[in-house]
Amino acid sequence: MATSTAPEPIIRSTTSIPQAFLERVGKAADREAYRYPVGEEWRSLTWKQVGERVRAIAAGLLALGIKREDRVAILSSTRYEWVLVDLGILCAGGATTTVYPSSTAEDCAYILHDSSTRVVFAEDASQLAKLRERRAEMPTLEKVVLIDGAPDAADAGWVMPLADLEAQGQAHLAAHPDAITEVVGGIQGEHLATLIYTSGTTGKPKGVRLVHECWAYTADAMASINIISEDDLEYLWLPLSHSFGKVLTGGQIRIGHTMAIDGRIPKLVDNLAVVRPTLMAAAPRIFEKVYNKVVQGAKEGGGLKWTIFQWAIGVGKQVSALRQAGKEPTGFLAFKNRMAHKLVFSKLQARFGGRLRLFISGSAPLSREIAEFFHACGILIAEGYGLTESSAASFVNRPSKYRFGSVGMPMPGTDLKLAPEDGEILIKSPGVMRGYHNLAEDTAAALTPDGWLRTGDIGEVDDGGFLRITDRKKDLIKTSGGKYIAPQHIEGKIKTTCPYVSQAIVHGDRRNFVTALLTLDEESITKWAQGAGLAGKAYGELTRAPETRTLIQGFIDQVNQGLAKYETIKNFEILPRDLSIEDGELTPSLKVKRKAVEKKYGDLLDGMYKGAIADA
Repeated sequence: MATSTAPEPIIRSTTSIPQAFLERVGKAADREAYRYPVGEEWRSLTWKQVGERVRAIAAGLLALGIKREDRVAILSSTRYEWVLVDLGILCAGGATTTVYPSSTAEDCAYILHDSSTRVVFAEDASQLAKLRERRAEMPTLEKVVLIDGAPDAADAGWVMPLADLEAQGQAHLAAHPDAITEVVGGIQGEHLATLIYTSGTTGKPKGVRLVHECWAYTADAMASINIISEDDLEYLWLPLSHSFGKVLTGGQIRIGHTMAIDGRIPKLVDNLAVVRPTLMAAAPRIFEKVYNKVVQGAKEGGGLKWTIFQWAIGVGKQVSALRQAGKEPTGFLAFKNRMAHKLVFSKLQARFGGRLRLFISGSAPLSREIAEFFHACGILIAEGYGLTESSAASFVNRPSKYRFGSVGMPMPGTDLKLAPEDGEILIKSPGVMRGYHNLAEDTAAALTPDGWLRTGDIGEVDDGGFLRITDRKKDLIKTSGGKYIAPQHIEGKIKTTCPYVSQAIVHGDRRNFVTALLTLDEESITKWAQGAGLAGKAYGELTRAPETRTLIQGFIDQVNQGLAKYETIKNFEILPRDLSIEDGELTPSLKVKRKAVEKKYGDLLDGMYKGAIADA
């Protein structure tokens, strides 16, 4: 391997998250652990209160017969109960299967069947309906625990409320008071802790096997770099079914700070003003939305407001350049920066509650323009990098050592090297997965015989040891919201659903939504035109006709109905001609050269996103 870095030393003290959790409850019983919303109010739980509920959930699962490494799924949006249930599963010795709440019934059934899940915690009636619809496809599923609401009479025996499970757990503990302590004491590092399903290139999700050592390591690594303290208040909105959100909960237990949890994205900005956190992790989409809202608001203000805004940003960028070099502004520049803060920056900071000292960005690439804008306004965004396959936390910029445009330096205990043939980033650490569930060939392709994870990303290490991602090796695309999408899967659905489409190129890597470039089959679309009042029009005219777009839109709508929300095609363009080998768009075997097509039609693709960077 050409370029490599030796891992930074790490202080290890955590053997498993359940063990760390019981220790935290024991030594910080009366400290605030979590905040959560009830209506317009925020309520709190101490570590002692959390400990009592987690023990009850864990004991309830033991009463249901859950044994070591049995899979128990969570099908829910981000809320504090998600964390309690996850801890309950782990403290019962089980392994958590995470399922996105936006998953289709078909995907839920596939994941739960593939993982051999025995029990599912479903958030509400809408999630329960997905399970009911596909129940026959999940033969191992024995019980559904409903977090909100009560089961219908028709579901009696199969569905139970969370409160009933906890009551069963308390009864179990009354008879077996040491049950949880004994189970947690028997957990070993290589026992399975989590199955996180991530999109595969075939469209079928792949279960990433993360053992207890993965999460114990990442928790210790986060504590070792000292960017979070016990006195921090962290706001968590990220999907807990995603590794980025999940890893933060382990770090919080290890460090012991308070975490406010609410996954409702429309409430995010309002919540920040009320909760007033000191720390928040986010995907780039959030920063894009705020950036656009702030800039657009200043533009609409016009006149003096826009002039002052531009002046303040100019001053902030001068200060940012100094701080990136490890210096502080002095003299007249310091005075101007104080004025810029009073007139402009303080208003932006107030949106986040006025106490925020650090953002952590991950899950997708952060635009350097966005990072520099926020830094000019006095807010540091520390970008990081990791994969579900590496338990998310692999690289991060530090508040005292950062470079915009990079994903930072390796976490303590993480080793990095670049493949000499193409610069692919390879990672080795205790956080690396133990393979894909039931997929030996995919595991062999992802992991080298000596344990290095092939990330599929191309990178370079600069003279300061900071990693920069320069390209993606694989076709799997990743939206700016952090969702992996298999384009071939969606393209196949388009072509099988719409008889008039010849080629489909799904686009969305590092974008905030998915679009598509389509070509039409000349013979079939010409035939359709004869009965649609467009007889005699040339192929090129048909590709531009409003009637044609309406026709294709109907099929796209059908495709979208079978996709998760983040996969749906929000816009498309019909190309004026089909792709060809001669024009370098197809290989001799008629495979689409994705990058070549995207480059050729770059302006058309950009046009579908113009003015919509903040759209969800």
